[in-house]
Amino acid sequence: MNTTSALIETEYRLGAHNYKPLDVVLSRGEGVYVWDTEGKRYLDCLSAYSAVNQGHCHPKILAAMIEQAGKLTLTSRAFRNDQLAHLYEELAALTGSHKILPMNSGAEAVETAVKAVRKWGYEVKGVPENCAEIIVCSNNFHGRTMGIVGFSTDPDARANFGPFAPGFKTVTFGDLESFREAITENTVAFLIEPIQGKRV
Repeated sequence: MNTTSALIETEYRLGAHNYKPLDVVLSRGEGVYVWDTEGKRYLDCLSAYSAVNQGHCHPKILAAMIEQAGKLTLTSRAFRNDQLAHLYEELAALTGSHKILPMNSGAEAVETAVKAVRKWGYEVKGVPENCAEIIVCSNNFHGRTMGIVGFSTDPDARANFGPFAPGFKTVTFGDLESFREAITENTVAFLIEPIQGKRV
């Protein structure tokens, strides 16, 4: 049952088809390398996954995870813990930020940024209620949440999920003139991937 073809068949049969992965079944990783269930080694050019692209099983990261899990595995934000303040200090020093709000994923970060700039638009800039506009680029990929797919131009991401939230203007990626023309008094942000890298 643990053969590559059997695992792929079971995953295909029981899993949602929202991604189209390569037909390689990984079983372990170390540093920049991963191995499949048949023992074949690959160079992992994704370095694990998206926002957590530190590679595989780095000894220092693994040791820190095991040490922390042995003390306190997880805390709800209903409580404080003795590590969060230190993380905030390090991130503020690194980025020059005055407020920190950690997220669990890139999509969650984008959704939170959309809320933050809209709120800023209404409370600080004075945009009329429900009129805030965010400029986005065609062929973007910011995630798969309802809010994000609503401003996607990918038919596969949008098909059969509407209606979508209003307030997004799409311009052609790299077209400075169309960007300039899209800006209005109600513009509260420009959401862009400096390097577009859509995943399938």
